[in-house]
Amino acid sequence: MNRDTLLNIARFVILILVQVFVLDHVNFLGDLNPYIYIIFILLAPLNINKSLFIFVSFVLGLTIDMFGDSGGVHASACLVIAFFRPVALRSVFGLSYEFQTVKLSNIGFGEKLAYVTLMVLTHHIVLFSLEIFNFSHILLIIKKTLFSSLFTIVITMLVLVLFRRKSDS
Repeated sequence: MNRDTLLNIARFVILILVQVFVLDHVNFLGDLNPYIYIIFILLAPLNINKSLFIFVSFVLGLTIDMFGDSGGVHASACLVIAFFRPVALRSVFGLSYEFQTVKLSNIGFGEKLAYVTLMVLTHHIVLFSLEIFNFSHILLIIKKTLFSSLFTIVITMLVLVLFRRKSDS
């Protein structure tokens, strides 16, 4: 196993542990939690095998579901953003993504924020739509999506800035 594979395995395990044992117990303003475990999907290598990426994203969400007894909503949301990731990358980075020249550690703050925002909003819309699963509660879905997304985006950007590799700065 090479260094990047070990780094991704460590990131997978650490993000799950932090999510399950710390962030799932935050409940900011009553019911808002940051869902930073999706950083794993955001930072996955661009050249990763697509089938492996989809499978690992599913396992990530399923693991969060098993700890939180949430019936598969996280697994579903992770699958959606894993499938949506190439579209998000292409829309934010354009030709840089097409030619596999974009490195998330080397991009500007604005592009990174746009990518994180697009992915987090997509994840949260799916997550809360499936969790609540009642169209008559659309305002609650929108409220939870917006506020949890804002919380998650802020925490994610802080994590990405604070824990970037020293060689990338």
